[in-house]
Amino acid sequence: MTTDIVTPTAGPETVGLTAEQVLVARVETARAALLDDARADKVAKQHARGKLTARERIAYLAGEEFIEFGGLAGPGPSNNGAAPLVAPADGVVTGIGYVDGRPVAIAAFDFTVLGGSNGAVGMAKVMRIADRALHDRIPMVLLHDGGGHRMQEALDSRLAAPGSELLMKMCDLSGYVPLVSAMLGPGFGAPGNLAACCDFVVIVRGMGTMGLSSDFLVKNGTGEDATNEELGGADNCARRGVVDLAVDDEHEALDAIRLYLSYLPSWQDGAQNVGDRTAGPGHFADRLDSLVPANMRQAYDVRDVIEGLADDESVFEIKPGYAPNMVCAFVRLAGRPVGIVANQPQVFGGAIDGPASEKLGGFVAVCDTFGLPVVVLIDMPGFQVGTAAEESRLVRRSARIAFELANATVPRVVITTRKAYGAAYVVMGGGRSIDADLSLAWPTAELCAIPVESAVDIAFKSVYLDDPEPEKKRAEFIELMRANIDPLLGADGFGIDDVVLPSQTRRLLIETFSRAVPRREPRVPGKRRTIAPC
Repeated sequence: MTTDIVTPTAGPETVGLTAEQVLVARVETARAALLDDARADKVAKQHARGKLTARERIAYLAGEEFIEFGGLAGPGPSNNGAAPLVAPADGVVTGIGYVDGRPVAIAAFDFTVLGGSNGAVGMAKVMRIADRALHDRIPMVLLHDGGGHRMQEALDSRLAAPGSELLMKMCDLSGYVPLVSAMLGPGFGAPGNLAACCDFVVIVRGMGTMGLSSDFLVKNGTGEDATNEELGGADNCARRGVVDLAVDDEHEALDAIRLYLSYLPSWQDGAQNVGDRTAGPGHFADRLDSLVPANMRQAYDVRDVIEGLADDESVFEIKPGYAPNMVCAFVRLAGRPVGIVANQPQVFGGAIDGPASEKLGGFVAVCDTFGLPVVVLIDMPGFQVGTAAEESRLVRRSARIAFELANATVPRVVITTRKAYGAAYVVMGGGRSIDADLSLAWPTAELCAIPVESAVDIAFKSVYLDDPEPEKKRAEFIELMRANIDPLLGADGFGIDDVVLPSQTRRLLIETFSRAVPRREPRVPGKRRTIAPC
């Protein structure tokens, strides 16, 4: 081994070091220059914006166990004669972190480096962790805080001509591993495209944005004066269904990512994260039998019903600000992650519209992809009606519900809690419509083609109007027809498996999901795919 003392060439800090020590020092110096401590001014500006740095975000999410890829990568020399860019890690920190002991591929875009813009080398690093997520079958998390194309590179045809394979890679990953994005800063353009490919997107109010074009581009392109908040702010994105969750700060966003991943399986141990099998039900459990009113016109909050069925403090609602007439939530039942979809009688009486159809369909697709059983709670008067509903293409969009429930291979339980009318009942999988593993009704269920009053008005209006006492005659018709509307009659014809009390339902759900096979066989073996309604 060489032990000669070398003449320093890199600075006074190498005086008296061996050749080997100089090489080590060069690497350590280069690596130290990447860290926040070496860029105090940049870090201070990021903190002044009320933001964490990219490395602080990774540390909060994954702790100290982070194996970085491409930390020493950079943009290289300029091709246009300008001074070389100073871009530590080329503006994106990538590697493998461990979230609750589980390996996760992470890319954190660094706003302190050229505004978090996407350079060619940086995007190659993102592609690298996407490859790792695919080959290692681990989740991928993207922490966005940057402004799309890097202008210093974007106007170079040699770099622009090949395009990017990253969206194709996101397509490969979709349905194979969990994909997550957090919008922690500017998210217009490429960041918005990438986030749109993800299964779960969380955004921070007053900080994150998501969209295709920022205010500057909109003004230049159309002359429209619109702020970035109006174009892609957190609450607007939540209302539009662009994101799954809007939160108040970064820590809440990163906690939401951790919580989301906790419901999904880990392929490394080949098993579902079952949590606490001894967990008790939520605090509404002792009131379940009285939560759903018998009066069809009386509203209630279906989230209370979900709380009563699920393990205590296990409900994680997705897209709460979008299509509030449909509730979608991850829960646990005796520790097992499960997805629940439910009509919300507090909004439109629970009637189904286009946004609700898409919300339910997307959520069921995620559950089926990652092996979570699905519970459907039905209480709705049907589809929304009127020219506005038809103009919204509801007839096509509502078919998305049936499409996803029918194609799901995981165990499914359908429970009619109250109103269940006509084609909407079929679309929601009621009765035998999707060959559910268990099909139940509660004593409050009303199973029929349309509401009784409407049926009487359609079939007998001319008769009761000719009667000397038309209102009395109408009431007689309603009473006569209502005699045939009874969940016990539905059970008598074996259109459902049983009529059960709400308080008995949790036990039946747990038993069904513990017994049912995790995946059913394809109904049509060899079929390549089903074409989704659009």
